[in-house]
Amino acid sequence: MKRSIIVLLTCLAAIAVMAQSPAQMLDKCVSAINASGGVTANYSISSSQGTSTGTISMQGNKFRVVSPDAKCWYDGTTQWSWSPLTGEVNITTPTAEDLQMTNPIAAVRHFKANFNMKKAKAQTSKTYAIKLTPKKKDSIKTLWLYFDETTSLLRTARFEMSDKSVYIIKITGYKHKSLPASTFKFDKSQVPAGTEVVDLR
Repeated sequence: MKRSIIVLLTCLAAIAVMAQSPAQMLDKCVSAINASGGVTANYSISSSQGTSTGTISMQGNKFRVVSPDAKCWYDGTTQWSWSPLTGEVNITTPTAEDLQMTNPIAAVRHFKANFNMKKAKAQTSKTYAIKLTPKKKDSIKTLWLYFDETTSLLRTARFEMSDKSVYIIKITGYKHKSLPASTFKFDKSQVPAGTEVVDLR
């Protein structure tokens, strides 16, 4: 009898995991990112134009992205963005829509509100896959998200765009740690000396 109860509970636990909705998985990912105060990770973005790599730090609604191609700091109110193409740092107060393009947490909220989601077949065990399609016409045609089912953290995102281009983002090396407020404020040592700072607020 006792063994039967244990087997039943095990089955129910397995069913609970399987029944988890895509929206619940997105919420769990946000909670996992905010665990222990914050998280840092490495990322790579691949497309037909090549590959870009960098690091990302997140804590609450704050984030920092550092790569050779771009650097961005957001402290919850103000955003500083540097690009080698412009050779300058732009200071802005981004709107909610702006943040959807740069802040992973804001992006999750955007996906939940503006995309239809369904659980997809994962290619590997312990992976939770979600297929997202926009409710209205969007530059994204289809988005595939792949989560580590053990940690609930995002591992891979595949963007299939309306213009038929494809972008694949891979995130590795997650490290949980509390991050000081200075992490999310502009650091002039991260850009070339003499870089002009333009306040667009």
